[in-house]
Amino acid sequence: MENIQTAQEPARRPGRKQLIMRFLKGSKAFFIICMICAAVSALADMITPQIIRITVDQVLSGAPADTLSPVVQDLLAAAGGAEYLRGSLWIMALAVVAVAVVKCAAQYGFRVLNTKGSETLVKTMRDTLYRHIERLPFQWHMQNHTGDIIQRCTSDIDTTRNFISEQMTSLIRIAILVVMSMVFMLGMNVKLTLIAMIPLPIIVMYSLFFHRKFRKGFQQCDEEEGRLSAMAQENLTGVRVVRAFGRERYERDRFGEKNAYYTSLWVKLGRLMAFFWTSADILSGLQIMLVIIFGVVFCLRKDMTSGEFIAFVSYNGMLVWPVRQLGRMISEMSKAGVSIDRIGYIMDAEEEKDAPDAVTPPMNGDIRFEHVNFAYEGCPEMLHDIDLEIPAGSTLGILGGTGSGKSTMMYLLDRLYPLPEGCGRITIGGVDIAKMKLAHLRRNIGIVLQEPFLFSRTLRENLSITEKDLPEEEMYAAARAACLEETIAGFTKGYETFVGERGVTLSGGQKQRAAIARMLTQKAPIMIFDDSLSAVDTETDAKIRRALEKKFGTATIILISHRITTLSKADKVLVLDHGRISQLGTPEELKNQPGLYREINNIQAASVEMHGKEVQA
Repeated sequence: MENIQTAQEPARRPGRKQLIMRFLKGSKAFFIICMICAAVSALADMITPQIIRITVDQVLSGAPADTLSPVVQDLLAAAGGAEYLRGSLWIMALAVVAVAVVKCAAQYGFRVLNTKGSETLVKTMRDTLYRHIERLPFQWHMQNHTGDIIQRCTSDIDTTRNFISEQMTSLIRIAILVVMSMVFMLGMNVKLTLIAMIPLPIIVMYSLFFHRKFRKGFQQCDEEEGRLSAMAQENLTGVRVVRAFGRERYERDRFGEKNAYYTSLWVKLGRLMAFFWTSADILSGLQIMLVIIFGVVFCLRKDMTSGEFIAFVSYNGMLVWPVRQLGRMISEMSKAGVSIDRIGYIMDAEEEKDAPDAVTPPMNGDIRFEHVNFAYEGCPEMLHDIDLEIPAGSTLGILGGTGSGKSTMMYLLDRLYPLPEGCGRITIGGVDIAKMKLAHLRRNIGIVLQEPFLFSRTLRENLSITEKDLPEEEMYAAARAACLEETIAGFTKGYETFVGERGVTLSGGQKQRAAIARMLTQKAPIMIFDDSLSAVDTETDAKIRRALEKKFGTATIILISHRITTLSKADKVLVLDHGRISQLGTPEELKNQPGLYREINNIQAASVEMHGKEVQA
């Protein structure tokens, strides 16, 4: 790549609520029923202390039942009354067991539905993100590290899933436990309830205070993990280069330094969370201690019964647990908020879209660059007033130094980068490519990039990637035209030979020829070879060009190369100098003109002559 801009996260991101609701499609019903199960489980927790209270006060101690609510009095009477139950305590035990069974069933339903909902949510998030990323412009991918994108699509998704499935689904249960516990506690002893509530506002305010600190810490950790993932991905992909230059120690130290910094961020955050949790536990412990101390005093003063005290302690435990859970929820909320924002950054990126009136015209017309100017964002202008016509069916060679804009011209032709308004236009057959459907444009422009990329699949799968059910005859013909057939025949498994990641098991020339064969199966009327014959020898280069002339003589071919022999059979050669057209003519014309083409031709001719003398010697 000649120039790319540095990615910057947008200041404005889609609302978290809207984003979550979008991802919840397909799993929302699971989570709703899951929360109903959580509510049933919470109500079961509320009933058990009341059964114990009635058993201790009314059944065993014989206290009058008029202190109970009318509904409970009716149930007590229906069961035979306190006298009858005193002789049949198994009924009260059975009631406790029945409530426990209901609670277990509700918890089972909660776990099963929660798992189904969370896994469906993860699938939806991954599918949505992947589909969206696949439609994002080439420019966006050049601005963002692959490792960081992968981290957002894995770790950040898991963090979001965990928060929704473990924290959000518990809200109903927590709300019921807090509200019902307060109601029952107030009904039994107002004074003790007020004492129990003294530390609660402190715990809540304390938790909210740490919310911002947690958010900042999690954001730093998440961003640094993305950088670490990007570094690991880059080094594993380029491991041959690292070893070829003996840079293992340097890269290991560099990774260790980055990993140490990442670890220090988590250690720092861990200390903060440890302080928060410890302080919250101390406050919660003090609250429980106050309830027990004052509860015992009230019992001795006859201000509350033994059964009420037992039930009150149970409800207080149910009240303290959700309040303590609030701290965990705030911690997880901070972490999930960062992850959702990072996922939102991807979802906020605008997809490539066709114009409302996009057309699909014939693609076998003349190609025209009309006063094209272009600059990558934040960089100096790359192309200056490119005015050029490429007749249909002709072959154009492009020569120029590094950074002269050769590849940029082809990226613009294939709309891998959009041409801004007011910067000229590019037409094919007289139709502006900006008004064409992208799929139609790219289906009819075959391009072999400077760095051929092969997938970790078999050669057959790599060559037939342009068409789902590519006839074998066409695949073999493309391999022959790219001078790849003989190479494939030398492999034990032939076309079923597995190609390693990025084609690592093939040589540079084999990768280039495989990429050329893959492009030829596309049968596009416009073919672009972006310096894609640089790794093959001169003889193979000539064979490929002859095969192209014979098989694809009607196609418009654009050859970008630094090798004069590759450009020698072109109808015309364009010479670029710092983004400007410095020369344009036939190879013979340019040989006789002073300029870059003649200089390179003389240098390469002298090199060939010298090599020939050395061979003869």
